[in-house]
Amino acid sequence: MTALLRSKATLTAAIRAGGRTVLMVNTRSRNGRRHYRRLPGRLAAAGVPVHTAVAIDDPARLHQALTEVLALDPDLLVFGGGDGSLAAAAGRLAYRDTALGVLPLGTTNNFARSLGLPLDLSGAVAVLAGGKVADVDLGRAGEEVFANMVSIGLSVDVARATSSTLKRLLGRTAYTLTALRRLPAHPPFKATLTVDGIQRVLWTHQLNVANGAYHAGRRIARDASVHDRLLVVYRLGDAGRLQVTRQTLDQVVRGPRRPLEAGRYLTARELWVATDPTRSLDLDGEVGGTTPVRIGLLPNALRVLVTSSFPDT
Repeated sequence: MTALLRSKATLTAAIRAGGRTVLMVNTRSRNGRRHYRRLPGRLAAAGVPVHTAVAIDDPARLHQALTEVLALDPDLLVFGGGDGSLAAAAGRLAYRDTALGVLPLGTTNNFARSLGLPLDLSGAVAVLAGGKVADVDLGRAGEEVFANMVSIGLSVDVARATSSTLKRLLGRTAYTLTALRRLPAHPPFKATLTVDGIQRVLWTHQLNVANGAYHAGRRIARDASVHDRLLVVYRLGDAGRLQVTRQTLDQVVRGPRRPLEAGRYLTARELWVATDPTRSLDLDGEVGGTTPVRIGLLPNALRVLVTSSFPDT
């Protein structure tokens, strides 16, 4: 399939010339329902006419809806939603001759932040109208594709327990409050990481493996990137609950200024993760899959519309 792909410049030109554009919006995302009805008109006014618009109000329909719209062979799939549904769309677009256009309508919008996209709707629409097509990496955990991050531990409990109503009302704070409520009862677990044949054993309450540059709306490290061919592995806390709070605060305050070589991060192209006991995975906010699991990269797998200044390597 890769051999049939147009060049990025050719695909960019096709989109700007009014190529076939499909709009999908997860109306269960924080801001999806509020903006969906006006989006086709806003996109058309910006020079991005929409051929077909689809609202997704049932997550169980997302896979089938993506199958139906991709059968139209669009040049551009504009997807509005949060990280979980965007990751699902990104996974279906891997190595296809269709670019993803991102409308960040979710709670933390980590994937959009990693791409350097504006988080306001007007700015995001402007990128769709005047941006360029670039290719970026995706991650794979077992059979599941993720765009930004796969986490193991406390975040799975948080993803399951944080209501859509709370996310709509409080935004990112909803996750923080839910985590504080769940932490006292959350048990630590042992994780065994295998990278290049070398095993590392650690105890933690949460293990993160990032393809993107952001977690919980904040930069992971100064030089973390969605197109550097590296996964960034780090934990939040050891076996003690107090250490989770300390390391989380340290990550919030110092993480954005700390380079990846600073010592607390492990970088790899591929790793195996086993846990005791077995743990579920949180893939960009959606729970799916379990340990043990192989986590690796899909380099340059996704074509996406970004700003003209985005460093495309």
